[in-house]
Amino acid sequence: MSTTPINPSNPGGTAPKQPRFGRLDMAMDLVIGGINRSVEWLMGEQEEPGYWCGELEADSMLEADYIFMHTLLGSGDRGKMERCINEILRHQNADGGWSLYPGGPSNVHYGVKCYLALKLMGWSADDPVLVRARENVLSLGGVVECNTFTKIYLCALGQYDYDAVPAVPPEMLLFPNWFYFNIYEISSWSRGILVPLSVIYSTKPFKKLPPEQGIDELFVGGRANADLHLRWNKKKFFSWSNFFLMLDRMMHWAERIHIRPLRKIALKKAEKWMLDRFEMSDGLGAIYPAMMNSIIALRYLGYSEDDPQFIRAMDEFEKLGIEEPEVPDANPARFRMQPCMSPVWDTAYAVFALGEAGVPKDDPRLLKAADWMLSKEVRHKGDWAVKVKNVEPGGWYFEFNNEFYPDVDDSAQVLLALNCVQNPRERYQYEVSQRALNWIFAMQCKNGGWASFDKDNTKQIFESIPFADHNAMIDPPTVDITGRILEMLSGYGFTRSDKRVEKAVQFILKGQEPDGSWFGRWGVNYLYGTFLVLRGLEAIGYSYLEPAVQQAAEWIRMVQNTDGGWGETCGTYDDPNQRGVGPSTPSQTAWAILGLLAANDTRSDSVAKGIRWLIERQHEDGSWDELMPGRNGESYYTGTGFPRVFYLGYHLYKQYFPLLALTTYRKALEREQAEA
Repeated sequence: MSTTPINPSNPGGTAPKQPRFGRLDMAMDLVIGGINRSVEWLMGEQEEPGYWCGELEADSMLEADYIFMHTLLGSGDRGKMERCINEILRHQNADGGWSLYPGGPSNVHYGVKCYLALKLMGWSADDPVLVRARENVLSLGGVVECNTFTKIYLCALGQYDYDAVPAVPPEMLLFPNWFYFNIYEISSWSRGILVPLSVIYSTKPFKKLPPEQGIDELFVGGRANADLHLRWNKKKFFSWSNFFLMLDRMMHWAERIHIRPLRKIALKKAEKWMLDRFEMSDGLGAIYPAMMNSIIALRYLGYSEDDPQFIRAMDEFEKLGIEEPEVPDANPARFRMQPCMSPVWDTAYAVFALGEAGVPKDDPRLLKAADWMLSKEVRHKGDWAVKVKNVEPGGWYFEFNNEFYPDVDDSAQVLLALNCVQNPRERYQYEVSQRALNWIFAMQCKNGGWASFDKDNTKQIFESIPFADHNAMIDPPTVDITGRILEMLSGYGFTRSDKRVEKAVQFILKGQEPDGSWFGRWGVNYLYGTFLVLRGLEAIGYSYLEPAVQQAAEWIRMVQNTDGGWGETCGTYDDPNQRGVGPSTPSQTAWAILGLLAANDTRSDSVAKGIRWLIERQHEDGSWDELMPGRNGESYYTGTGFPRVFYLGYHLYKQYFPLLALTTYRKALEREQAEA
């Protein structure tokens, strides 16, 4: 889509006042030129219905699991699976393994899955690719070190023992909602994954593989000599982990002698639970693992391949795939899977960035985007309503359709975006916004912060359950989401005089790290958390002169790279001492600049160098990239799915965040000049 560049600093056409520039400030015309090019590029990415949706990139586990599922079910397109292998090989590390994010250390779970995928597609154990992969897996402890999800998938192909994996009993769905442990006390994403997984565990799928496709060689000392069972915590015998492990052993004993009187009732409830949540959704939870597990669960509950429910579930799953054609003499054809799609999130941020850049509030393209977002408002009660009673549904989800799982973060960003649009249907937009605000306040946790999908989902004891080794069992309130909400609330007239707002401010202040930064749960990492908190505090009227703000700004300046940009790797979740350390990226440089500007730092060398870094690395078409040198087209990941478990590459982060940073910088300098 073509667009006429605008002058965001001067939409009315009058000559703007020129600010005074320090020796390291970028010339204002270069900043405005960068903004104009970015606006034009971003406008060109808008889809005809009005939304934006960048690719959401993840790791090779998705392609490996794709091959596993279709092998187990005897389904799928052989050509797609062959192209999955090309994608898997693209991400193999030099040491033979596969990692959670490009450039990260090799991970045993991913090594086992990718190795198995290659063997399922006919690769020989003697192939040099698999020799290196096998050596890496064995150096990391072999198959027994994998998590529950991986082991259950291996059981289905006869490569592990069901008796040795943690039990995932469907009877957990029978616990009443008032019971201390019930499925609504675990995170929404774990809920969506575990309910169908409990069906898989109960029905125990089994497909015998030819010997040459087995992976016995990935067990240290061989599978026959391996201890497959979970280990007791010998250092702390009286612990919750040992208590739950004892319960797990008891459940396995009951399983072996068929003492499971409620199993049929539990499976029926699990089946209904899944089918209910297929409605108004792009698949169960609209996320890859839950969708894949539900497909397998349906098949082993007796649904045929031509059953409408099975067909719909499979179709939604396949929509996540992306075909990449062959590039002669460069890259073979590849097929990869996305973990989900992000249209509501991308549209909300694109509209917000464009609105801040000076695109008129009544621009037809922004109005079209606003109408699309309004059409995605949640109007049915979902899982959140189990804890949050007597509140009218409102808010938004992340994907195209996911009515049961709106999230607070998306809802806040959509409200920020809607404030940038002057909709002819002003009354309707106002009513939608008020419903969303009421819903967001109802979702505030008792400590003052906000989580993503649930309220007060904080029972850490559940992280000790044996099948909880995926490290994502709870959904606690976070400072990054809370910071975004403060920024949004200020735009709707709320101030610190509101007790709910003040409670959120105090939650944020209590979460500050000793060095002045804030942890980022949903973006990598401390740069993300710190910039969102600082913007929220600034918007709600918290003085930039306060020590908390100045200490945070000093931390941002301290971790600036010598090239003028900022970066941070996903590895900081494993080693917080490395916070703020990593190669410079456009998205993280933008976050740092936005954080400094929110702290009223407009004239430091740090800000000027950061702006210069963004301008110098912008392509002629107005875009940026985050490619890693020497990594065959891989990009840095700056999005977080689950810390230490799953990371994401949002393809539009490197576009709308730099635009927002350049615009905010321009406005800050013009405001200073006007006040001088």
